[in-house]
Amino acid sequence: MKEKGILIVLSGPSGVGKGTVRKAIFSQGNTKFEYSISMTTRKPREGEVDGVDYFFKTKEEFESLIQQDKLLEYAEYVGNYYGTPVDYVRDTLDSGKDVFLEIEVQGAKQVREKFPEGLFIFLAPPSLSELESRITTRGTESDELIKNRMNEARKEIELMSLYDYVVENDQVEVACERINAIVQAEHCRYNRVAPRYIKMLEAE
Repeated sequence: MKEKGILIVLSGPSGVGKGTVRKAIFSQGNTKFEYSISMTTRKPREGEVDGVDYFFKTKEEFESLIQQDKLLEYAEYVGNYYGTPVDYVRDTLDSGKDVFLEIEVQGAKQVREKFPEGLFIFLAPPSLSELESRITTRGTESDELIKNRMNEARKEIELMSLYDYVVENDQVEVACERINAIVQAEHCRYNRVAPRYIKMLEAE
C-alpha cells in the first residue's frame, strides 16, 4: 500500500525569507520534495523567472481560474493575487510524493481548511526590527508599502497558533535543517504509517 505524500506548507510574514529558505532546501542534493509553483499577479522582481519562481498572470487570467475552481487556495495581498494550482497538488500527493508549498498566511488558512492533514510550518523572524530591516534592504518597496507590510506582518504573526510547528529563520541553514527534521518525523507519525501495517497483518 503506497503511502500518500505529505502536503508541506511553509508560510510566514512577508520578508521573513520564505523564498530564500525554500531555495536553500531545494538546492540540497537529497531533497525529494516536489515544489508547487504559486501563481501571482504581482510584477516579477529582478532575477525571477516565470514558471520557476512563480507563474505570473494578469488579474483577468487569475480571476478566470478562480471562477473555474482551479486553485487550491488564493489570496489578495497588498493589491496582488497569489494562488496554488489544485490539480498538480492532488495528483502529486496521490503518487506518493511530498508537495512543498511556500505561500502567504492567508492562503495557508484556506489550505488548512481543505487539507487539515497537511503539515503546516510557520517561518518566524528573530524580531520585528529584523523583519523590517530585511524588507527595507530589498530596496523594492516604498516607505508606505514597508509600513503596510509591517502592519500585515503583525497580524500574520498573531495567526501562528494555526500552524503545527514554528521555525525561526535566524540562520537559513539551521532553518532548513529543522524543516527537514520535522518532515522526517511526520513520515513516522502513527496515523500515516498505521494503514500499511494493518494491511500487512490482514494479509497474513
